[in-house]
Amino acid sequence: MRLRACCVYSTGLLCILLLIAGIAMVLSEVFQKLLNNMIKEQIILENGTEAFSVWQNPPPPVYMQFYFFNLTNPAEVLKGDKPSVIEIGPYTYREYRPKEDVRFMDNGTRVQAVNPKTYVFEPDMSRGSEDDLVRTVNIPAVTMMEKYTDSLIRRIISDLMKSKDVGIFTTHRVGDLLWGYEDPLLKMLKVFKILVPDDHFGLFYKKNGTDDGDYVFLTGRQNYQDFARIDEWNGQSSLNWWSSDECNMINGTDGASFHPIVTKTEKLYIFSSDLCRSLYALYESDVSVRGVPGFRFVPPSEVFANNTVNPDNAGFCVPAGNCLGSGLLNASVCKEGAPIIMSSPHFYQADDKFVQDVFGMNPKKEDHETVIDINPLTGLLLRGAKRVQVNVYLHQIPEFSQTGEIRTLVFPVMFLNESVVIDEESAVKLQAVVTKANVLINVPFIVISVGVLLGVAFIVLMCRQQRPESSVAERQPLLSS
Repeated sequence: MRLRACCVYSTGLLCILLLIAGIAMVLSEVFQKLLNNMIKEQIILENGTEAFSVWQNPPPPVYMQFYFFNLTNPAEVLKGDKPSVIEIGPYTYREYRPKEDVRFMDNGTRVQAVNPKTYVFEPDMSRGSEDDLVRTVNIPAVTMMEKYTDSLIRRIISDLMKSKDVGIFTTHRVGDLLWGYEDPLLKMLKVFKILVPDDHFGLFYKKNGTDDGDYVFLTGRQNYQDFARIDEWNGQSSLNWWSSDECNMINGTDGASFHPIVTKTEKLYIFSSDLCRSLYALYESDVSVRGVPGFRFVPPSEVFANNTVNPDNAGFCVPAGNCLGSGLLNASVCKEGAPIIMSSPHFYQADDKFVQDVFGMNPKKEDHETVIDINPLTGLLLRGAKRVQVNVYLHQIPEFSQTGEIRTLVFPVMFLNESVVIDEESAVKLQAVVTKANVLINVPFIVISVGVLLGVAFIVLMCRQQRPESSVAERQPLLSS
């Protein structure tokens, strides 16, 4: 009896101790902190680490899709009508983007690299071929019109355009519009010694197999939140295109990876050389990609809002005070003077005016929003879609009869969707990491569960121990009689 009682009370004592220990661990988050410290030590840009391997040469395939807007009524547009466009595409390319010339600096706290990108056409994933013809804005001609304000030079350019029957709209192959073609106007201007950067033009001219500059990244050795953060670009720690220090800041990573232990309340910053600026994304929802849990982050409308909605964006109004409207970015200052206006596809989240100015615009959140799905524990990219539209600012210029009676508008040329989804092999590896992490995090709850089970066992044993004593007491009178 004494042995049984000892076991019963030992069970009760162990139950209390386990419950106290489990609750204490939950309140102190000791295992969560242990896990976070382990992840912080492993997610670092250092030779031999898995994080460095993924950063240097990301295993998931990246695809670049181009969609063009084919103009159907050029003559009517020159008479003042709204342009009517039809979206064609996608024209899909596999994008290879390994980091090269990697060199560690400052005792492993920074790493320098370039990121050349190579594009290979994927006909099976495309709707059309590179030989498809597209009628769109003649960007070289419009650029020359805007770039030179001297009346004599403008007259020369106008006469040259008339001599070669060059208008503000042109038709070219998809492949030429992307990768470059010899432009007749630029060629003539070069002969006339009028300064032009090149006699070829293409939206991605000289961007296939080349990089966008030298990057210096922080490795995360000193602070895990600095993992893969850009410290310098082309030898500079800030930009010089915009009119405020805040807008000229180079913030965040290049969008291919992020720091570990991401929370729902933080802003994820990204620097995009295509957009010539930094931007940020906010948490939107929980997601699951190939069975791996993640957080979805998206850039809010405030990122591209005009200065009346978001005063912090006043520095992006160039020339100073010249804001086009919400949802647009005048990128001419970083596009060699070309009147390039950047936006989301179909003017998603832009002022409705720009949507209504062009027949054929149909903005949709699911098709035209930029999204970033990341695993919050490791910061690894699970799925991403960078969606950007290239537009051209058009208006009537008296010195150029070629502009006719065209209305002032932002004309859509094409938009791109640069997308990636984690591959199956990487997903399996990440699932294993997440499973181990969940086990470690749940240790306190396992301890509490064992404590509860022991508590139930203690109560049952106590009841059984008291029941025989009561039964003996009830039978005593019968034995006496």
